[in-house]
Amino acid sequence: MAKLLDELMEDGLIVETGFAPSTGGRRPIMYSLKPESFYIVSVSMDQLITRIALMDTNNNFVGKVVKIDLPLSQNGDSLHILANSLIDFIDNLTINKNDILGIGIGMPGFIEPQKGINHSFLELHEDEESITEFLSDRTNLPVFIDNDSSLIALAELKFGKAENKKNVMVINIGWGVGLGMIINGELYRGDIGFSGEFSHIPLFTNNILCSCGKSGCLETETSLLVLIAKIKDAIGAGRVTKLHDIPFEKPEEAYKMIIKYALDGDTLAVELLSEIGYKIGRGVSILIHLLNPELIVLSGRGSQAGKIWQTPIQQALNEFCIPRLAYNTEISISKLGFEAELIGAAALVIENYESFNFAKKELIEDFEQTTI
Repeated sequence: MAKLLDELMEDGLIVETGFAPSTGGRRPIMYSLKPESFYIVSVSMDQLITRIALMDTNNNFVGKVVKIDLPLSQNGDSLHILANSLIDFIDNLTINKNDILGIGIGMPGFIEPQKGINHSFLELHEDEESITEFLSDRTNLPVFIDNDSSLIALAELKFGKAENKKNVMVINIGWGVGLGMIINGELYRGDIGFSGEFSHIPLFTNNILCSCGKSGCLETETSLLVLIAKIKDAIGAGRVTKLHDIPFEKPEEAYKMIIKYALDGDTLAVELLSEIGYKIGRGVSILIHLLNPELIVLSGRGSQAGKIWQTPIQQALNEFCIPRLAYNTEISISKLGFEAELIGAAALVIENYESFNFAKKELIEDFEQTTI
């Protein structure tokens, strides 16, 4: 091991970062990968927008994040568009392509990570066995996929509010309302990867059809698309608000404007965000009764609304939770915010690193520093 360390330091691939805390005896030296030595292509997908970023192994973004308008629903070409976008992104990088460890992709849908299959989006053609194999063949890099909410929870576990916590529920507020589950200090994916389908808990008798094909799901009353639709209806009904000239045909821009005005105190925006927060709180109360988490983290795109969510969610918990069960559960806003999925997608590559015969396989197990 000492010889390997000397060689890696001579090559400039790792650096000393100080001493670890003493546990008795001589304190061990800490080493970590040099950030600029290796890179990861990180991809964050939702139902409408895909973002691609290059990250180093110290969790820093390198260069600009590329954004692509890529609707996934009923889009038979989405997988091929994604592949071409990845190839273009990689071709335009100025780094040595051999220094890229792999591609991590977070995406919505019912995903089996081990098989590399998404049962909801990114349709495979007859001659294509899996999303991961197809993209790996096209890019000549290892590719890993997982559910977007699971990767947001992974990011929170490694670098965010869930770090050093045992039992945490991470709510991904976006075009749906996802859930990443951290149980006993580890990301819980369920038997084949389908855990955490928070959006599709049937909480309402509203006869509104959900994207899953059922009616009354949590998503039908709480997604950011629902927020935009409610704002549009309220403006049409003559409600007083500063929210005029919103581009409703462009959900991402519309949402950003709504959040901006809500944070500036617009009554209508705050009212509707609070209404949705209260309904999310009803769902959270079920999680507390079932899993008794120490922490609820509000993450993802919707966390940009900040503390506006906390009061209505807490109000719902006060109404629907047995007080003793909810007493020790804290509600917190993510510090990673909208970048959480990109960070989690990069962490996914590191999590799977040992499965592949990379040239420098011994160097890293995860983003955290290695103690020698």
